[in-house]
This record gives sequence, structure tokens and C-alpha cells, in this order.
Amino acid sequence: MTGAEAVERLQGTLAHLWMIRTFLKHADEVQDDADYLEVPRVLYDSIRAVEPAFLRGDRTEYLRRLKGKMGKLRKISTWFSAEYAKVSVHTNFEQAALSLAEAIRRMDEIFEAMKVTSSESVEE
Repeated sequence: MTGAEAVERLQGTLAHLWMIRTFLKHADEVQDDADYLEVPRVLYDSIRAVEPAFLRGDRTEYLRRLKGKMGKLRKISTWFSAEYAKVSVHTNFEQAALSLAEAIRRMDEIFEAMKVTSSESVEE
């Protein structure tokens, strides 16, 4: 996978993360809980961290920055998947947890495909 293809796919996945972030940021059920509010904060930070590089067309910087955020994204996804039901068992929260986990899985697959097929440097 080329860097351009990876960035295009990652941008699409980040759009999904933005929608999860928006849902959680405005969900009344989590407004008074700092732990749950950390989820939209981490998503926001990760998405905005790559925006300047994307706007400049700097694929290498974009990929490096996003790769650097993957640990936090995995951690918050794992936490939210285990904890969402404590705040609400509503389908919206269940689907947000599933969507977040799937987005992280897709991002990991994209980075893995780059390691195998791309000549662009993406640091671990």
C-alpha cells in the first residue's frame, strides 16, 4: 500500500472516530464523568494531531504522527469497550464501542499493510 492510499484510508477511518467523538462528547450520560470524557478527548487529540500534516500534503509526517497516537487509541478503545455498559446499556453506546474497536483494527491493518508493501518510512 502506498503512503497516499494509506492516508486516504486513514482519513476515512478518522471520520468514523470523529462521529464517535461527537456522540460521546454530547451524551448526557457521560457529562459528569471525567473517565468517560477522556474518550472523546483522546479521539479529538489524535485526529487534530494529523490535520496540519494532511493539509500540507506531508504523508510521512501524517503517518508518523498517527502511528504515534495508536497506543493511546488502542488503550482508550479497550477501556471503553469494557466500561461503556456501566454508564449505559443503550445500543448507541454499544455500537460506539464496537465502532471504535473496529476503527482501531482497520488502522492497525493499514499500518501493517504499509510495512509489507510501502517504501515510505513509518516509525514504530
